[in-house]
Amino acid sequence: MVVHPYLRGAPASDEPGGASMRLPAARLAEAVGLTAAISLQVVDAIEASVDRIRPATWLGSGKVDEIRLLVELDPIDVVVMNCALSPVQQRNLERELKTKVIDRTGLILEIFGERAATREGRLQVELAHLSYQKGRLVRSWTHLERQRGGAGFLGGPGETQIETDRRIIGEKIVRLKRELEGVTRTRELHRRSRRKVPNPIVALVGYTNAGKSSLFNRLTKAEVLAADLLFATLDPTMRGIRLPSGRQIILSDTVGFVSDLPTHLVAAFRATLEEVLEADIIVHVRDVAHPESEAQKADVMAVLDDLGVDQPQVDERMIEVLNKIDLLGEEERLRLSNRAQRIPEVLPLSALTGEGTDRLLALLDEKLGRQREFIELAVDLADGAAIAWLYANGEVIARDDRDGIAHLTVGLDPADRGRFEKRRQG
Repeated sequence: MVVHPYLRGAPASDEPGGASMRLPAARLAEAVGLTAAISLQVVDAIEASVDRIRPATWLGSGKVDEIRLLVELDPIDVVVMNCALSPVQQRNLERELKTKVIDRTGLILEIFGERAATREGRLQVELAHLSYQKGRLVRSWTHLERQRGGAGFLGGPGETQIETDRRIIGEKIVRLKRELEGVTRTRELHRRSRRKVPNPIVALVGYTNAGKSSLFNRLTKAEVLAADLLFATLDPTMRGIRLPSGRQIILSDTVGFVSDLPTHLVAAFRATLEEVLEADIIVHVRDVAHPESEAQKADVMAVLDDLGVDQPQVDERMIEVLNKIDLLGEEERLRLSNRAQRIPEVLPLSALTGEGTDRLLALLDEKLGRQREFIELAVDLADGAAIAWLYANGEVIARDDRDGIAHLTVGLDPADRGRFEKRRQG
Protein backbone atom coordinates (compact mmCIF):
# COMPACT_ATOMS: atom_id res chain seq x y z
CA MET A 1 0.00 0.00 0.00
CA VAL A 2 1.18 3.52 -0.82
CA VAL A 3 0.05 6.39 1.42
CA HIS A 4 0.66 10.06 0.61
CA PRO A 5 0.15 12.09 3.80
CA TYR A 6 -0.17 15.88 3.55
CA LEU A 7 -1.25 18.88 5.60
CA ARG A 8 -4.85 19.82 4.89
CA GLY A 9 -5.32 23.38 3.61
CA ALA A 10 -1.56 24.06 3.32
CA PRO A 11 0.23 24.64 -0.02
CA ALA A 12 2.50 21.79 -1.09
CA SER A 13 5.56 23.95 -0.49
CA ASP A 14 4.70 24.09 3.23
CA GLU A 15 4.79 20.34 3.63
CA PRO A 16 7.84 18.93 5.45
CA GLY A 17 10.46 18.30 2.76
CA GLY A 18 8.09 19.30 -0.03
CA ALA A 19 9.61 22.02 -2.18
CA SER A 20 7.36 21.62 -5.17
CA MET A 21 3.94 23.12 -5.80
CA ARG A 22 2.20 19.83 -6.56
CA LEU A 23 -1.26 18.43 -6.11
CA PRO A 24 -1.55 15.51 -3.65
CA ALA A 25 -2.90 13.24 -6.42
CA ALA A 26 0.20 13.87 -8.55
CA ARG A 27 2.53 13.20 -5.61
CA LEU A 28 0.66 9.98 -4.83
CA ALA A 29 0.95 8.88 -8.49
CA GLU A 30 4.72 9.51 -8.39
CA ALA A 31 5.04 7.51 -5.15
CA VAL A 32 3.16 4.61 -6.82
CA GLY A 33 5.63 4.82 -9.74
CA LEU A 34 8.59 4.75 -7.36
CA THR A 35 7.14 1.72 -5.57
CA ALA A 36 6.56 -0.11 -8.87
CA ALA A 37 10.20 0.63 -9.80
CA ILE A 38 11.36 -2.09 -7.35
CA SER A 39 8.80 -4.62 -8.59
CA LEU A 40 6.41 -4.26 -5.65
CA GLN A 41 2.77 -4.88 -6.53
CA VAL A 42 0.73 -1.87 -5.41
CA VAL A 43 -2.59 -3.19 -4.06
CA ASP A 44 -3.92 0.13 -2.77
CA ALA A 45 -2.91 3.82 -2.92
CA ILE A 46 -4.54 6.53 -0.80
CA GLU A 47 -4.13 10.19 0.13
CA ALA A 48 -4.21 10.99 3.85
CA SER A 49 -4.84 14.61 4.86
CA VAL A 50 -4.14 15.80 8.42
CA ASP A 51 -4.66 19.13 10.16
CA ARG A 52 -1.32 18.77 11.96
CA ILE A 53 1.58 16.32 12.14
CA ARG A 54 1.48 13.93 15.12
CA PRO A 55 4.95 13.32 16.62
CA ALA A 56 4.12 9.67 17.33
CA THR A 57 2.75 8.48 13.98
CA TRP A 58 2.61 11.52 11.59
CA LEU A 59 -1.07 10.63 10.98
CA GLY A 60 -4.01 10.99 13.35
CA SER A 61 -5.35 7.95 15.19
CA GLY A 62 -8.50 7.77 13.02
CA LYS A 63 -6.46 7.62 9.78
CA VAL A 64 -4.11 5.01 11.30
CA ASP A 65 -7.17 2.85 12.18
CA GLU A 66 -8.51 3.26 8.63
CA ILE A 67 -5.20 2.13 7.11
CA ARG A 68 -4.97 -0.80 9.54
CA LEU A 69 -8.39 -2.05 8.35
CA LEU A 70 -7.25 -1.83 4.72
CA VAL A 71 -4.02 -3.68 5.57
CA GLU A 72 -6.06 -6.44 7.23
CA LEU A 73 -8.51 -6.72 4.29
CA ASP A 74 -5.68 -7.25 1.75
CA PRO A 75 -2.62 -9.18 2.94
CA ILE A 76 -0.29 -6.17 2.60
CA ASP A 77 3.41 -6.80 3.30
CA VAL A 78 4.70 -3.22 3.07
CA VAL A 79 3.15 0.21 3.63
CA VAL A 80 5.06 2.99 1.85
CA MET A 81 4.63 6.41 3.48
CA ASN A 82 5.39 9.10 0.90
CA CYS A 83 7.03 11.42 3.45
CA ALA A 84 10.05 11.48 5.75
CA LEU A 85 9.37 9.56 8.95
CA SER A 86 11.39 9.77 12.14
CA PRO A 87 12.60 6.43 13.57
CA VAL A 88 9.95 6.70 16.33
CA GLN A 89 7.13 7.38 13.85
CA GLN A 90 8.24 4.45 11.69
CA ARG A 91 8.39 2.09 14.69
CA ASN A 92 5.00 3.21 16.04
CA LEU A 93 3.31 2.83 12.66
CA GLU A 94 4.70 -0.71 12.30
CA ARG A 95 3.30 -1.58 15.73
CA GLU A 96 -0.12 -0.12 14.91
CA LEU A 97 -0.40 -1.54 11.38
CA LYS A 98 1.34 -4.85 12.19
CA THR A 99 3.29 -4.75 8.95
CA LYS A 100 6.54 -3.34 7.58
CA VAL A 101 6.58 0.45 7.00
CA ILE A 102 9.13 2.38 4.94
CA ASP A 103 9.24 6.10 4.18
CA ARG A 104 10.10 7.94 0.95
CA THR A 105 13.82 8.06 1.75
CA GLY A 106 13.93 4.32 2.46
CA LEU A 107 12.04 3.62 -0.79
CA ILE A 108 14.42 5.67 -2.94
CA LEU A 109 17.41 4.03 -1.25
CA GLU A 110 15.90 0.61 -2.10
CA ILE A 111 15.54 1.64 -5.77
CA PHE A 112 19.10 2.94 -5.95
CA GLY A 113 20.37 -0.22 -4.25
CA GLU A 114 18.69 -2.35 -6.90
CA ARG A 115 19.84 -0.18 -9.83
CA ALA A 116 23.53 0.36 -8.92
CA ALA A 117 25.60 -1.54 -11.49
CA THR A 118 29.14 -0.20 -11.07
CA ARG A 119 31.43 -0.44 -8.05
CA GLU A 120 31.17 3.34 -7.61
CA GLY A 121 27.37 3.21 -7.68
CA ARG A 122 27.25 0.40 -5.15
CA LEU A 123 29.64 2.23 -2.80
CA GLN A 124 27.58 5.41 -3.04
CA VAL A 125 24.32 3.58 -2.32
CA GLU A 126 25.80 1.64 0.60
CA LEU A 127 27.16 4.86 2.14
CA ALA A 128 23.77 6.56 1.83
CA HIS A 129 22.00 3.49 3.25
CA LEU A 130 24.30 3.25 6.29
CA SER A 131 23.97 6.99 7.00
CA TYR A 132 20.18 6.55 6.90
CA GLN A 133 20.15 3.43 9.07
CA LYS A 134 22.52 4.77 11.72
CA GLY A 135 19.75 6.72 13.47
CA ARG A 136 17.23 3.86 13.21
CA LEU A 137 19.02 1.07 15.01
CA VAL A 138 16.65 1.31 17.97
CA ARG A 139 14.01 -0.41 15.79
CA SER A 140 16.13 -3.54 15.46
CA TRP A 141 16.48 -4.13 19.18
CA THR A 142 13.05 -3.48 20.69
CA HIS A 143 12.91 -7.12 21.84
CA LEU A 144 15.91 -6.60 24.15
CA GLU A 145 15.98 -4.97 27.57
CA ARG A 146 16.43 -1.21 27.26
CA GLN A 147 15.90 -0.24 30.91
CA ARG A 148 18.80 1.49 32.64
CA GLY A 149 20.65 -0.60 35.20
CA GLY A 150 22.13 0.55 38.49
CA ALA A 151 25.41 0.19 40.40
CA GLY A 152 27.55 1.69 37.65
CA PHE A 153 25.84 0.00 34.68
CA LEU A 154 24.98 2.54 31.97
CA GLY A 155 22.28 0.46 30.35
CA GLY A 156 20.78 -2.93 29.70
CA PRO A 157 21.94 -5.44 27.06
CA GLY A 158 19.74 -3.81 24.40
CA GLU A 159 21.57 -0.52 24.67
CA THR A 160 24.92 -2.34 24.61
CA GLN A 161 23.98 -4.09 21.35
CA ILE A 162 22.78 -0.80 19.79
CA GLU A 163 26.06 0.93 20.69
CA THR A 164 28.02 -2.01 19.26
CA ASP A 165 26.06 -1.80 16.00
CA ARG A 166 26.47 1.97 15.86
CA ARG A 167 30.23 1.56 16.21
CA ILE A 168 30.29 -1.11 13.46
CA ILE A 169 28.21 1.09 11.15
CA GLY A 170 30.40 4.10 11.98
CA GLU A 171 33.52 2.11 11.04
CA LYS A 172 31.87 0.96 7.78
CA ILE A 173 30.95 4.56 6.91
CA VAL A 174 34.57 5.68 7.46
CA ARG A 175 35.81 2.81 5.25
CA LEU A 176 33.29 3.57 2.49
CA LYS A 177 34.15 7.26 2.54
CA ARG A 178 37.82 6.34 2.17
CA GLU A 179 37.04 4.05 -0.79
CA LEU A 180 34.85 6.72 -2.37
CA GLU A 181 37.66 9.25 -2.02
CA GLY A 182 39.74 6.89 -4.16
CA VAL A 183 36.91 6.68 -6.71
CA THR A 184 36.62 10.48 -6.67
CA ARG A 185 40.37 10.80 -7.32
CA THR A 186 40.07 8.35 -10.22
CA ARG A 187 37.13 10.33 -11.65
CA GLU A 188 39.19 13.53 -11.35
CA LEU A 189 42.09 11.84 -13.20
CA HIS A 190 39.66 10.94 -15.99
CA ARG A 191 38.52 14.56 -16.10
CA ARG A 192 42.13 15.73 -16.33
CA SER A 193 42.83 13.35 -19.20
CA ARG A 194 39.72 14.68 -20.98
CA ARG A 195 40.98 18.23 -20.46
CA LYS A 196 44.29 17.30 -22.12
CA VAL A 197 42.36 16.25 -25.22
CA PRO A 198 39.65 18.78 -24.50
CA ASN A 199 36.46 17.84 -26.27
CA PRO A 200 33.49 19.89 -25.05
CA ILE A 201 31.28 18.01 -22.56
CA VAL A 202 27.49 18.14 -22.82
CA ALA A 203 25.62 16.77 -19.78
CA LEU A 204 22.00 15.60 -19.94
CA VAL A 205 20.09 16.35 -16.73
CA GLY A 206 16.42 16.11 -15.88
CA TYR A 207 13.72 14.66 -13.70
CA THR A 208 13.61 10.88 -13.58
CA ASN A 209 11.69 9.35 -16.50
CA ALA A 210 11.90 12.57 -18.57
CA GLY A 211 13.53 10.66 -21.45
CA LYS A 212 17.23 11.45 -20.95
CA SER A 213 18.43 7.94 -21.75
CA SER A 214 16.14 7.72 -24.81
CA LEU A 215 17.62 10.99 -26.09
CA PHE A 216 21.13 9.77 -25.26
CA ASN A 217 20.53 6.57 -27.26
CA ARG A 218 19.03 8.53 -30.16
CA LEU A 219 22.03 10.89 -30.40
CA THR A 220 24.84 8.37 -29.76
CA LYS A 221 23.34 5.18 -31.27
CA ALA A 222 24.09 3.59 -27.86
CA GLU A 223 21.94 1.04 -26.03
CA VAL A 224 21.67 2.45 -22.52
CA LEU A 225 18.61 1.06 -20.68
CA ALA A 226 15.67 3.31 -21.50
CA ALA A 227 12.39 2.24 -19.92
CA ASP A 228 9.16 3.83 -18.74
CA LEU A 229 10.46 3.39 -15.22
CA LEU A 230 11.60 5.81 -12.52
CA PHE A 231 15.40 5.74 -12.06
CA ALA A 232 15.92 3.31 -14.94
CA THR A 233 19.46 4.75 -15.28
CA LEU A 234 21.65 5.18 -12.22
CA ASP A 235 25.31 5.00 -13.24
CA PRO A 236 26.47 7.81 -15.57
CA THR A 237 27.41 6.96 -19.15
CA MET A 238 29.58 8.93 -21.59
CA ARG A 239 29.89 8.64 -25.37
CA GLY A 240 31.61 10.72 -28.03
CA ILE A 241 29.49 12.10 -30.89
CA ARG A 242 30.23 14.35 -33.86
CA LEU A 243 28.13 17.45 -34.52
CA PRO A 244 27.11 18.60 -38.04
CA SER A 245 30.15 20.94 -38.22
CA GLY A 246 32.47 18.01 -37.51
CA ARG A 247 33.10 19.16 -33.93
CA GLN A 248 33.60 16.21 -31.57
CA ILE A 249 31.81 16.37 -28.18
CA ILE A 250 31.35 14.06 -25.19
CA LEU A 251 27.72 13.43 -24.22
CA SER A 252 27.06 12.43 -20.59
CA ASP A 253 23.85 10.79 -19.33
CA THR A 254 23.39 11.36 -15.57
CA VAL A 255 21.10 9.98 -12.86
CA GLY A 256 17.57 11.39 -12.89
CA PHE A 257 16.43 13.79 -10.19
CA VAL A 258 13.26 13.56 -8.12
CA SER A 259 11.44 15.81 -5.68
CA ASP A 260 12.61 15.55 -2.05
CA LEU A 261 15.74 13.64 -3.11
CA PRO A 262 17.16 12.31 0.18
CA THR A 263 20.09 14.37 1.44
CA HIS A 264 22.02 11.11 2.08
CA LEU A 265 21.87 10.40 -1.65
CA VAL A 266 22.81 13.92 -2.78
CA ALA A 267 25.88 13.71 -0.50
CA ALA A 268 26.83 10.17 -1.56
CA PHE A 269 26.37 10.82 -5.29
CA ARG A 270 28.12 14.20 -5.30
CA ALA A 271 31.18 12.80 -7.10
CA THR A 272 28.94 11.48 -9.88
CA LEU A 273 26.72 14.55 -10.10
CA GLU A 274 29.76 16.83 -10.23
CA GLU A 275 30.19 15.68 -13.85
CA VAL A 276 27.48 18.29 -14.47
CA LEU A 277 29.72 21.03 -13.04
CA GLU A 278 32.44 20.12 -15.56
CA ALA A 279 30.06 20.32 -18.52
CA ASP A 280 30.41 23.07 -21.13
CA ILE A 281 26.68 22.82 -21.87
CA ILE A 282 23.87 21.42 -19.69
CA VAL A 283 20.90 20.00 -21.61
CA HIS A 284 17.86 19.98 -19.30
CA VAL A 285 15.50 17.29 -20.63
CA ARG A 286 11.88 17.88 -19.58
CA ASP A 287 8.82 15.68 -20.00
CA VAL A 288 6.63 18.40 -21.47
CA ALA A 289 3.63 16.04 -21.63
CA HIS A 290 3.67 15.52 -17.87
CA PRO A 291 1.04 17.57 -15.95
CA GLU A 292 3.66 18.44 -13.29
CA SER A 293 6.35 19.48 -15.80
CA GLU A 294 6.89 22.95 -14.26
CA ALA A 295 7.17 21.52 -10.74
CA GLN A 296 9.66 18.92 -11.99
CA LYS A 297 11.71 21.72 -13.56
CA ALA A 298 11.81 23.53 -10.19
CA ASP A 299 13.07 20.34 -8.50
CA VAL A 300 15.87 19.90 -11.06
CA MET A 301 16.95 23.53 -10.70
CA ALA A 302 17.00 23.11 -6.90
CA VAL A 303 19.38 20.11 -7.16
CA LEU A 304 21.63 22.01 -9.61
CA ASP A 305 21.70 24.92 -7.18
CA ASP A 306 22.62 22.52 -4.38
CA LEU A 307 25.52 21.24 -6.51
CA GLY A 308 26.82 24.78 -6.94
CA VAL A 309 25.57 25.59 -10.46
CA ASP A 310 24.36 29.15 -9.89
CA GLN A 311 21.67 30.91 -11.92
CA PRO A 312 23.98 33.05 -14.13
CA GLN A 313 25.87 29.87 -15.10
CA VAL A 314 22.61 28.06 -15.82
CA ASP A 315 21.36 30.87 -18.08
CA GLU A 316 24.61 30.85 -20.03
CA ARG A 317 25.23 27.09 -20.28
CA MET A 318 21.77 25.52 -20.45
CA ILE A 319 19.57 24.32 -23.29
CA GLU A 320 16.03 23.34 -22.29
CA VAL A 321 14.72 20.38 -24.26
CA LEU A 322 10.93 19.92 -24.18
CA ASN A 323 10.76 16.16 -24.77
CA LYS A 324 7.81 13.85 -25.62
CA ILE A 325 6.04 16.26 -28.01
CA ASP A 326 4.76 13.13 -29.78
CA LEU A 327 2.29 12.81 -26.86
CA LEU A 328 0.86 16.33 -27.35
CA GLY A 329 -2.05 17.57 -29.43
CA GLU A 330 -1.56 19.79 -32.47
CA GLU A 331 -2.54 22.98 -30.66
CA GLU A 332 -0.11 22.42 -27.81
CA ARG A 333 2.71 21.56 -30.21
CA LEU A 334 2.08 24.81 -32.13
CA ARG A 335 2.25 26.77 -28.88
CA LEU A 336 5.60 25.20 -27.97
CA SER A 337 6.94 25.82 -31.47
CA ASN A 338 6.05 29.53 -31.21
CA ARG A 339 7.72 29.70 -27.81
CA ALA A 340 10.88 28.08 -29.19
CA GLN A 341 11.07 30.70 -31.94
CA ARG A 342 11.06 33.44 -29.29
CA ILE A 343 13.57 31.67 -27.01
CA PRO A 344 16.34 29.94 -29.01
CA GLU A 345 17.59 27.94 -25.99
CA VAL A 346 14.20 26.19 -25.65
CA LEU A 347 13.73 23.30 -28.07
CA PRO A 348 10.71 20.96 -28.51
CA LEU A 349 11.59 17.45 -29.68
CA SER A 350 10.73 13.77 -29.42
CA ALA A 351 13.52 11.39 -28.43
CA LEU A 352 11.20 8.52 -29.42
CA THR A 353 10.57 9.57 -33.03
CA GLY A 354 13.71 11.68 -33.54
CA GLU A 355 11.72 14.79 -34.44
CA GLY A 356 13.73 17.92 -33.54
CA THR A 357 16.98 16.12 -32.67
CA ASP A 358 18.72 17.57 -35.73
CA ARG A 359 17.84 21.06 -34.45
CA LEU A 360 19.33 20.15 -31.06
CA LEU A 361 22.63 19.12 -32.66
CA ALA A 362 22.69 22.35 -34.69
CA LEU A 363 21.98 24.39 -31.53
CA LEU A 364 24.82 22.64 -29.67
CA ASP A 365 27.09 23.51 -32.60
CA GLU A 366 25.96 27.12 -32.55
CA LYS A 367 26.30 27.47 -28.75
CA LEU A 368 29.80 26.00 -28.72
CA GLY A 369 30.68 28.15 -31.74
CA ARG A 370 29.98 31.31 -29.72
CA GLN A 371 33.05 30.47 -27.65
CA ARG A 372 35.18 30.45 -30.82
CA GLU A 373 38.30 32.64 -30.89
CA PHE A 374 39.90 33.88 -34.13
CA ILE A 375 43.67 33.54 -34.14
CA GLU A 376 46.55 33.99 -36.61
CA LEU A 377 48.56 30.84 -37.32
CA ALA A 378 51.64 30.14 -39.45
CA VAL A 379 51.84 26.50 -40.58
CA ASP A 380 54.49 24.91 -42.79
CA LEU A 381 52.92 24.01 -46.14
CA ALA A 382 54.63 20.63 -45.88
CA ASP A 383 52.49 19.90 -42.81
CA GLY A 384 49.40 19.07 -44.80
CA ALA A 385 47.88 17.06 -41.94
CA ALA A 386 47.88 20.11 -39.62
CA ILE A 387 46.31 22.34 -42.28
CA ALA A 388 43.65 19.69 -43.02
CA TRP A 389 42.96 19.41 -39.26
CA LEU A 390 42.37 23.16 -39.02
CA TYR A 391 39.92 23.07 -41.94
CA ALA A 392 38.10 20.06 -40.41
CA ASN A 393 37.88 21.40 -36.85
CA GLY A 394 37.99 25.19 -37.22
CA GLU A 395 36.65 27.99 -39.37
CA VAL A 396 39.33 29.25 -41.78
CA ILE A 397 38.33 32.78 -42.85
CA ALA A 398 41.60 33.89 -44.49
CA ARG A 399 44.71 32.22 -45.93
CA ASP A 400 47.90 33.56 -47.50
CA ASP A 401 50.57 31.11 -48.74
CA ARG A 402 54.10 32.55 -49.13
CA ASP A 403 57.67 31.33 -48.70
CA GLY A 404 56.51 27.79 -47.95
CA ILE A 405 54.30 28.95 -45.05
CA ALA A 406 50.49 29.03 -44.85
CA HIS A 407 49.35 32.14 -42.92
CA LEU A 408 45.87 31.34 -41.65
CA THR A 409 43.19 33.24 -39.76
CA VAL A 410 41.22 30.50 -38.02
CA GLY A 411 38.27 30.45 -35.61
CA LEU A 412 38.77 27.74 -33.00
CA ASP A 413 36.87 26.73 -29.88
CA PRO A 414 39.02 26.92 -26.72
CA ALA A 415 38.98 23.09 -26.60
CA ASP A 416 40.11 22.75 -30.23
CA ARG A 417 42.78 25.39 -29.76
CA GLY A 418 44.18 23.37 -26.87
CA ARG A 419 44.12 20.21 -28.98
CA PHE A 420 45.91 21.95 -31.84
CA GLU A 421 48.61 23.38 -29.57
CA LYS A 422 49.14 19.96 -28.03
CA ARG A 423 49.39 18.49 -31.54
CA ARG A 424 52.07 20.98 -32.54
CA GLN A 425 54.05 20.37 -29.34
CA GLY A 426 53.87 16.64 -29.96
